Amino acid sequence: MSPLTSVMSAVSARLDAARPYALGLFRVVVGLLFAVHGAASLFGVLGGAAGTDGGTIDAGTWPGWYAAVIQFVAGGLVLVGLGTRGAALIASGSMAYAYFDVHQRAALWPIQNGGELSVLFCWAFFLLVFTGSGAFGLDRLVARRTAVADEPAEDRTPTAA
Repeated sequence: MSPLTSVMSAVSARLDAARPYALGLFRVVVGLLFAVHGAASLFGVLGGAAGTDGGTIDAGTWPGWYAAVIQFVAGGLVLVGLGTRGAALIASGSMAYAYFDVHQRAALWPIQNGGELSVLFCWAFFLLVFTGSGAFGLDRLVARRTAVADEPAEDRTPTAA
């Protein structure tokens, strides 16, 4: 084995060990950005909804208000890593809808129709559907509790020496 091959193998092993943590950080950032986008539209914070000069989207307005609710709720769930796969699936679908219903009418390519953010969110959430929450997610705590609750009682009881 050449020295370059062994170095690359060692680097690859280190990167593989860090994968859950990188994925967890990715999930936190994507969830935060998505939730903040929804909060801006629903509550008028951080500049408010696009095109409202700092305002909000009227409650019940289709599809903007419903999209903002999905962004806020699904983004928050993905942020904390709770129900990540389901929330990410809904978020991905909402962004696919936004791209094809709103943006693609203007032009074919995202760079031409302003749909880059919708496409990036769609594919980022689609990735999280398959990878799960990674490190730092509440999904892991729930899974541990469920695993402990499913153990037979005699396996959980401490025994005296």
